[in-house]
Amino acid sequence: MNAPAVRRQTTERLSERADPRLLRGARQLALAGLALVLVWPAARGSSVWLGWLPLWLVGMPLAAWWALLRCPLPTLTALRSLRRDHGQARRRSPTRTRKAHTATA
Repeated sequence: MNAPAVRRQTTERLSERADPRLLRGARQLALAGLALVLVWPAARGSSVWLGWLPLWLVGMPLAAWWALLRCPLPTLTALRSLRRDHGQARRRSPTRTRKAHTATA
């Protein structure tokens, strides 16, 4: 009598997206808070009632925006592109020979 686990189709997952108006509002609030923190020095401080203001002006709106996007994590291919696989840097051979500068008196 156990119901089999049914995988959701892609179309069903797409229909669960957040309302675009809510996403736009969260994005605008995050960008306005960021602009406020960058432009107004008092917004970088702390309040007795609220605490650290950049957290409430930038951090919390960004967290809400990310949560509305269903918390997407970077894919493995995106993480691989960030990593550099160039090996260890090699020392270049000098193109010109440097002469020792000696002071003459």
